[in-house]
Formats: sequence, C-alpha cells, structure tokens
Amino acid sequence: MSKSGAVRVLGLDLSLTSPGFAIIEAKGGKARLIKSAHFKTSASTDQPLRYEEIEAFTLLFVRDNQPFDVIVREIWPPSKNYANNNKIHGAWSAIERALHRYGFGVDENVYPSTVKKTVTGNGNAKKPQVAESVREWLGLPDDYKFATDDHSDACAVALTYLIREKIIKPKEDAK
Repeated sequence: MSKSGAVRVLGLDLSLTSPGFAIIEAKGGKARLIKSAHFKTSASTDQPLRYEEIEAFTLLFVRDNQPFDVIVREIWPPSKNYANNNKIHGAWSAIERALHRYGFGVDENVYPSTVKKTVTGNGNAKKPQVAESVREWLGLPDDYKFATDDHSDACAVALTYLIREKIIKPKEDAK
C-alpha cells in the first residue's frame, strides 16, 4: 500500500495471442483505472519468439508503470489439449520472467468463472457483460470503449481481487 493509502493492482489476462494488462488503483473504497494495455502477437511468428515478444512488452510495461502492491493473474483451467496448455504456460513463463527482473511475482491466481461471477454476478457472463460491469465498477461512462476485450478482462481480474478482499465497496454502496 502506498503512503496515500491507495492499493495498486496489476491484473493479467494472459494468452499467447493477446495478453492483457490493467492497473487499477483503489482508495477510499473506490477503484479507478490507471492504465490498460495489450500486446498482439502474430500467428505467423514462431511460438518461442512470440514468448520473447510478450516478455519484452511486459518488461517495458512494468518499468513504466510500477510499483504494484498486488499482481493477479487469471488462470487457465488445465486442458486435455497439450498444445493449448503449452501456449498459455509459455506466456505465463514469459510474464513471470519479466516481473521477476523488477522484483515482482504473481501474488494471486483466479479462475475465469470466478472473475465473471465476482464482477458481474454471473459465472457464465459473456465479454460484453464483463466490459459493462467493469465500466460500472470503475465509474466509467456507459459509452467508454475498451480497446479490446483483453483490456476489460484484465481490469476484471484486478477488480476481482479488490472486491474479494473488500478493498472496494459493492457498486450499489459506492454511489
């Protein structure tokens, strides 16, 4: 926690194709979006190089936006498809190497259904519902457009931690 009493959470929505990052700051029971970003890799690039690109993007993102009090990652439920597990674990490893260089590590892991349930009240919510709920939690205008689903999903991951830990108040109490 910073001297101001604010808590900065880095939320990670990770994939090989487009990992998402969001920094949410909470203070006085309310959350605000500091920054969201994603990095798009190309399917035509060899997989090991894609991991290197993700790591490089993460290094720059962390360098430019630290410090963080908590880093929360959405986790991939194990799949029977080895190739899918390999892709997500490679992305995780790339992110973890970058975080480690700045003295950070992933503090919390949350399942996608937990993120959806916590942020929207529905564990099966679709991406537009998640984005709408994230806007509400952050007090963003109804017409606020996230650049991609990766942005809103990463925000939802960070918000899940803040809601679960009761650092921010439920939407109806925050008004």
